[in-house]
Amino acid sequence: MEATNLILTNISGYIHLNESEKEFFVSLLKPMRLKRKQMLLKTGDICRYSSFVIQGCLRGYSVDENGYEHVLNFAPRNWWIADMYSLITQKPGILNIEALEDTEILTLSKIHQEELYIKVPVFERFFRIITENSLVSYQQRLLDNLSLTAQERYNNFCKRYPTLITTLPSKQIASYIGVTPEFFSKMKHKLLLKKS
Repeated sequence: MEATNLILTNISGYIHLNESEKEFFVSLLKPMRLKRKQMLLKTGDICRYSSFVIQGCLRGYSVDENGYEHVLNFAPRNWWIADMYSLITQKPGILNIEALEDTEILTLSKIHQEELYIKVPVFERFFRIITENSLVSYQQRLLDNLSLTAQERYNNFCKRYPTLITTLPSKQIASYIGVTPEFFSKMKHKLLLKKS
């Protein structure tokens, strides 16, 4: 019940649904539990659903030819995540999506999403807004990586993911802001000295 309330509250921030529309939407959702380090999606898989996090945290990342991980995004409680490229094109994806801790999600398949568009057209608006927000976020991250210092990128991370600052391993945050764990550790130490 809590899972249903959380996702309906999330959606109500963008669109209004009547009771029968809420019931229909909830009937299309599939609950899933992931153990820490369990993969939801791997590079090369076709992303067939969007996932909404009820508890826990997921991360989306890619791995370069040298084996270095590049974290693109995190999805803590009350966030949506998918490999957008793969979900939209239905081609093999480039993202890995992994549970950083035991995680509970609700998934909505692309097929059911298309069904929602027909039976409850206002969902087109909801998913358009979610997709637009995701596009804006990725573009801003790209520009940040090109023009901001590591400390400024870290400050942006703190604003975007305030609940993750103290819970994520430093290695994950370092990867997200595009620095080595060693550099990140020194930078945090300097920031702590400034505050004291």
